[in-house]
This record gives sequence, C-alpha cells and structure tokens, in this order.
Amino acid sequence: MRRQRNWHFAKWAIDAAAAMLLLAKHPVISVNGNTAALVAKELAALAELLNAPLEVNIFHKSKEREKKIYAYLKKNGAKNVLLPDKSCMIRYIDSNRKYVNKNGIYKADVVFVPLEDGDRAEAINKNGKKVITIDLNPLSRTAKRATITIVDNVVRAIPVLNRRVKAISSKSSLFLEKMLQEYNNKRVISEAERWIK
Repeated sequence: MRRQRNWHFAKWAIDAAAAMLLLAKHPVISVNGNTAALVAKELAALAELLNAPLEVNIFHKSKEREKKIYAYLKKNGAKNVLLPDKSCMIRYIDSNRKYVNKNGIYKADVVFVPLEDGDRAEAINKNGKKVITIDLNPLSRTAKRATITIVDNVVRAIPVLNRRVKAISSKSSLFLEKMLQEYNNKRVISEAERWIK
C-alpha cells in the first residue's frame, strides 16, 4: 500500500494552529537554538504575518548564546525579537527556561513552541496559555501537553503553516473559531501514532 505523501493529521493540526494564532490577542513565537538554526527565515516570516514577537528562550544560562540567536534571527529578517528578563518568570518550572519577557511570553495568550521540551510546554499551559508545538514524536510529553500538536518535521511544517495563515487571514473570526471547535488534538496524536506504526 502506498503511503500518503502528506500526513493528513499534520495538515489538520496546521490548519487549527493557523486559526488559533490568528484569533490570539497576544501570540508569541518561542525560539530555541534548534529552531533558529533550522527555520529562522520562516519564523521571521510567520512573526510578520501575525504581527507577533519572536522570543529567544534556551535551557542553558548563556547570555552570549541568547545574543547570538537574537542576532541570527535579525539577520534572517526578524523585526521584533525579545530576550528573556531575569526579573520576569512563569511558574511551574525550575530551569533557566522559566525566565521570559514581560512583553512576550509573560503576557501571551497563545505561545508557539516548536521543538520544545515537555516540562516547559506543560508549564506554559499551566500558566493559562494555549500551546502550539511541532514534534515528530506523537507520544512525547510535549505532544501530549500541547493544545495543538503538529506531528511533522519543523522544516516542512513551518512553510505550510505560513501559507495557511496567509490563506485564511481574511476569514471571519466565526470561521476561525469553527475550525478550532472541530479540531481534536487527541485524535491527531492517535492518528499520527497509528500512521507511524
């Protein structure tokens, strides 16, 4: 039997993610070293489409590394890039990743966290924010804790997400809300697991 070229469950999650980001009052895109290295230009384009900031957030305490990621994002077209502030933090996490920017993740209602660790995805969710992630493993803690889980490769998924945001950006809020009402993350994870098996 021939495999589907594009995973239907990933497309469904991408559509829901586009709708959620467009409906958000304060969407924020969290960027670690891996996502910056892989899709810096694409994340910069997404941030511009959503009029949302990119916020650098890494596990290791390294101001130098944070600044390098900041500079790399700027070099790749990002206009609004935030760095974490040691005086501002979210609850339910003890690592360096608890530090956030007061104008970014701290006040966000929706946080896009591709290639994220499970502890932080869970902490962001517990802080009352909706979480969108990209993860190749549908059984990971991140995948299970997120509000919307895109089970796909980040290099392939982000450009598709950008196209979907563009395609539905002129739709009414009622249309976007209906897309979200019809979305089922548990079903997406289940279908992704079944497809992989």
